[in-house]
Amino acid sequence: MKQRVITAVVALCIFIPLLLWGGIPFDILTFAMGLVAIGEILLMKKMIIVSPESTITFLGGIFLIAPSKMIDIMPNYLTPTFIIYIFVMLLLLRMVFTKNRFNFDDVGIATMAMLYVGIGFHYLIVARATGLNVVLYALLIVWTTDSGAYIFGKHFGKHKLAPHISPNKTWEGSIGGSLLATVVGTLIVVFFPQNFYSLLPMIVITIIASIGGQFGDLVESALKRHYGVKDSGKILPGHGGILDRFDSLLFVLPILHLFNIF
Repeated sequence: MKQRVITAVVALCIFIPLLLWGGIPFDILTFAMGLVAIGEILLMKKMIIVSPESTITFLGGIFLIAPSKMIDIMPNYLTPTFIIYIFVMLLLLRMVFTKNRFNFDDVGIATMAMLYVGIGFHYLIVARATGLNVVLYALLIVWTTDSGAYIFGKHFGKHKLAPHISPNKTWEGSIGGSLLATVVGTLIVVFFPQNFYSLLPMIVITIIASIGGQFGDLVESALKRHYGVKDSGKILPGHGGILDRFDSLLFVLPILHLFNIF
C-alpha cells in the first residue's frame, strides 16, 4: 500500500501540472505514455523491443498519436490511411527478411498495438486541445466509475460480470459504478455547465461513456489474461503499467469524440 501511495503521488505530481499546462509539454507526455503502452504490448508478446519490427511499430504509434495539425502539413496525397498502410507493409516485409521468425501473427499484434494505443492517446491530445474541461470530464467518468464499481462490488457484489476475464468484477459493481459516474457527472453539468449539450443528452452520454470505460478495462484484462500476466508493465510500482492506468480512458475518449464533444 505504501508503494502504491508513493507512486500515485509522484505520478500525479508529473501528470497534473502538465495537464494544466497543456500545449507541447502535455503532448510530449502523451507521446511518452503512448510509446510505453505500445512497448508493454510488445513485451507481453515477448517481442524484442530493440529491433526493426518494434521500431516500425513505435514509429507508426507516433504517427497515430500525433496531433492533427502535424498531419495537416503533409502533402494531400499522403493520407493518414495510406501512411499507416506503409507501416503495415514494412511489418509484412519484415516477415520476409526474418524468414518468418517475425510472422503474420506478430504483424497483427504490432498493427493492433499501433491502432489501439495510438488512436486512443491521439484523442487525449485532441481532448486537451479542445479544453481542460473535456479531459477533466473524461477523467471524472473513469475515476468515479472505478470507485463506484469497487465500493458497490465490495458491499453488494454477488453476480460475476466476466469471471473468465476478470473474476473480481461483478454486475452490481458495474451498475453501481455507472450510477455513481452518472450522478457525479450530472452534478458537474448542473453546477458547471460544459457547453456541449443540454442536461439530458449529457446524462445519456455519461452513461454510455461510463459503460464504454468498463469495456476498455475488460479488454485490457482479456489481453493480460491471454498473455498470462498480472500487470501490463512495471513502470508504475504498485499500479502496474501505463495500459493498466489508461485502459478505460482509451475507450472513453473515442466515445466522447463520437458524440462530438471535441
